[in-house]
Amino acid sequence: MNKYFFAISIIAFGLLFGCTKEKGKLPVMGFKDVIDGKTVYQSIPDFSFIDQDSNIVTNQTFKDQVYIVDVFFTHCPTICPKVKKQMLRIYDKYLNDDRVSMISHSIDTPRDTIPRLKDYANKLEIDSKKWHLVTGDKEKLYEMADNYFITALEDDSVDGGYDHSPTIILVDQNRLVRAHANGMDPDEVDDFMDKIDRLLIDNSTEE
Repeated sequence: MNKYFFAISIIAFGLLFGCTKEKGKLPVMGFKDVIDGKTVYQSIPDFSFIDQDSNIVTNQTFKDQVYIVDVFFTHCPTICPKVKKQMLRIYDKYLNDDRVSMISHSIDTPRDTIPRLKDYANKLEIDSKKWHLVTGDKEKLYEMADNYFITALEDDSVDGGYDHSPTIILVDQNRLVRAHANGMDPDEVDDFMDKIDRLLIDNSTEE
């Protein structure tokens, strides 16, 4: 991965998420504003993509659930296999918990067709009802990466032709980003799963 963009991502996370607490309620990450005396948090916008089983995936798909997010592409030779290994740990832990779902956004729309995503899902041995591998409009997919604070861009100078950060994100039932982790680091993912558990117990926002 391009070290410059990875450094930018780390700086951005430091500025946005520096107030994250180790105990108590999980903070809401990103920007916020006060309108008419009420705190308004940055939230995930409406989206519509299609998954490996040709199902339409929207915000409504995750109604009353928390969900875990990453970006990837199926022929990624570096980051993605390591992140997917950790995502599978999350998948296995919450497989039978209907309160938790997962979504991975492909950033290689030309090659990652629905059949290719299906083949990738079969190799991972995952169920699309639990973990959606999605494709769709290229511009909207990249906009979603921005909304999740994940670096993603085309770059012919890097292996695979796409530069992206290994970040995984936790979104709550109110479309708010509540936690992040380096998806290649097992220790960070352990802590991330602890935060999922905490969020499931108390999904209230922190003022």
